[in-house]
Amino acid sequence: MIVSSQFDAGNIECIDCSDAQNIVLRIRQDNESEFYQWFYFRAANARNIDCRYVISNADGAAYSGGWKDYRAVASYDREYWFRVDTEFDGKQLVIKHNSAYDQAYFAYFAPYSMERHADLIALAQSSHFCQVETLGETLDDQTIDCLRFGEPDNRRKVIWLVARQHPGESMAEWWMEGLINRLLDDNDPVVLDLLHKAVIYLVPNMNPDGSRRGHLRTNACGANLNREWREPTLARSPEVYHVLEKIKSTGLDFGLDVHGDEALPYNFIAGTEGIPSWNEMRQQKLDLYRYTLANLNPDFQATHGYPQNGPGQANMNYCSNSLAELFGAPVMTLEMPFKDASDTPDLVQGWSPERCMKLASSCLDALHLCWDEIVS
Repeated sequence: MIVSSQFDAGNIECIDCSDAQNIVLRIRQDNESEFYQWFYFRAANARNIDCRYVISNADGAAYSGGWKDYRAVASYDREYWFRVDTEFDGKQLVIKHNSAYDQAYFAYFAPYSMERHADLIALAQSSHFCQVETLGETLDDQTIDCLRFGEPDNRRKVIWLVARQHPGESMAEWWMEGLINRLLDDNDPVVLDLLHKAVIYLVPNMNPDGSRRGHLRTNACGANLNREWREPTLARSPEVYHVLEKIKSTGLDFGLDVHGDEALPYNFIAGTEGIPSWNEMRQQKLDLYRYTLANLNPDFQATHGYPQNGPGQANMNYCSNSLAELFGAPVMTLEMPFKDASDTPDLVQGWSPERCMKLASSCLDALHLCWDEIVS
């Protein structure tokens, strides 16, 4: 038995794999940070063997409460991911699986590699609708890619959608892939109408360094990008610095920041209640969008989510709060589960890349339906 993670987004340390019934593993911490929870590894020479993969430091993970009712994902081809038996005893996370093939991959959620990201950007730029701009470079000298759909002019509103500030939340980039595939369809009447009204900017991956390194939550130097929006710097958070500079140059009329939540088994939207300029009109726009989305897609719901911030209690370092206050526009945070959508469970895959992509399409439909009330 050989357990390894020396590949894009891989994260595991193999302590002992001499006994298939007690393969002892540890998750590495993010660089310069105490955060960890993302794992992604390959087990080789595993065909037809009853294996127990024991993640021995699971109790110290960033969100250990997220292990409750959690099931890891596995794949043989790294395209189709399915759930496998997983238990948490309060200290260790135990994954049990008998592989049908010589090699099996296991992960916290279906990984989205930087190679797939590069393929996505290359596909997008092939469309006459899309322009690709490199906004800058990360601390590991990777590029910060921004896609623009539509032509800017004074008549069009400006939409900004960013994803994967936290690199372990790979469902956010699967969501982006679904959205981009929809925007590339020049026969889609909803897309055509939206691009008549707006120019749409996308940052499919805000954190390339953390993604490649196999981090849960931070970039190469240990910065949590979703706490950097008030005063980003090139030395600590160039990803946010460059994206924010671009947003300032274009303006913003509507925004979504796409994430994943470790604990809550729901898809939901968090608003920017608690920012200084919050008012009843902002509340109405928030409610209209999320209830419209809930009516369009049963995988999304508007009942469960984060507690609202009280007046003046919003953390202005957060992306959504900062942008909503700066531009006076509706900006929301979309959260998806690492587990499953409880109201619409899938016992085989749980929440999956395929469902992420479908939800993205529904988010576009909701924006189209609510356009006059929310954006105009």
